[in-house]
Amino acid sequence: MKRYFKKLLILFLALGVLASCSKKQEEKTSEKQTEQKKENTTTKQVNKQTVFVDADYVKDVIDGKNADSKKFVIAEVSWGETKDSPDYLQNHIKGAIHINTDTVEKEPVWNFRNPEELKKGLLNYGIDKDTVVILYGQNTGCARVATAYLYAGVENVKILNGGLKSWTDKNYPVEKEETKPTPITDFKTKIPAHPEYITSIETVKEKLGKDDNFQLISIRSENEWLGKESGYTYIPRAGEPKGALWGKAGHDKQSMDAYTDKDGKYKDFSEIKKMWEEQGISTKKQLAFYCGTGWRGSVAFLIAHENGLNASLYDGGWNEWQMNDELPVQIGDPKSKDVEYKKVGDLPKDKASKDPSCKD
Repeated sequence: MKRYFKKLLILFLALGVLASCSKKQEEKTSEKQTEQKKENTTTKQVNKQTVFVDADYVKDVIDGKNADSKKFVIAEVSWGETKDSPDYLQNHIKGAIHINTDTVEKEPVWNFRNPEELKKGLLNYGIDKDTVVILYGQNTGCARVATAYLYAGVENVKILNGGLKSWTDKNYPVEKEETKPTPITDFKTKIPAHPEYITSIETVKEKLGKDDNFQLISIRSENEWLGKESGYTYIPRAGEPKGALWGKAGHDKQSMDAYTDKDGKYKDFSEIKKMWEEQGISTKKQLAFYCGTGWRGSVAFLIAHENGLNASLYDGGWNEWQMNDELPVQIGDPKSKDVEYKKVGDLPKDKASKDPSCKD
């Protein structure tokens, strides 16, 4: 009998050990699933529609730790050739090439170049539709190029949020030596693959003030918005298309203070959305953003695009609008009793900026 109870006790102890082991295994499995879930969540957050990324993402791409590492190009973007860049030959992300904004736009209107010209620029930089393109720069020129590339058909375009500073703050590697691009011959799709990302002046004239679901949004400084100055040395007239709303921008034509924090990084979309709504902008409508010639307007378009809104860029902006004497304009805030409505031809031609840096 004693032997029986002894065997029974051993059996219970064995079962207890097995149950404990099973529980520990379940906990380990659960922890592994949780970690995997976190990894999957991170992956979903940085998908093809994501535009603004941090320095850690870029470093992972370079180090081959990301799905986007298979085929990528990193570029510093600014006007002019490499020698004209304000910082490329001083310091740039290791392995980054230089991209000239002139390869996506041209004067006198500064609209996007035609499909063949865009294709030539892309191929010269070694970019096809499947290339992951990561851009950064001192100003909104990288947003301009990013918009052009999405319009052309590049499926995965990123902007390093915070620019080079966000990279060097992490002590990530930089270099001074120029990295030359490796040209290719096939873009792999017809350009433009996404014509819907661009709104023409004809469409703006057709919809503005007539289509309740359409909103034209100025991404310009307050002085530009109120018609006190054009913001550009080569734009003689100041004002806005009649019916436009103000999406704000920065304290002058060169800045985007209303959209960035003290570190120069773009704010969370919830803050930007609130700012827009305070200006009467509805994220449920068809939104067409513009500025003087497309750089700042591209920032707003990319933010809206990343967040799944029905958005486009009115490429010609105020520059193209003020070239037609018969088009209607507003001078001053439409919410104010001091607003004036005129035609372009009635505007004075003395509102050009005296600042030579106001090129784009």
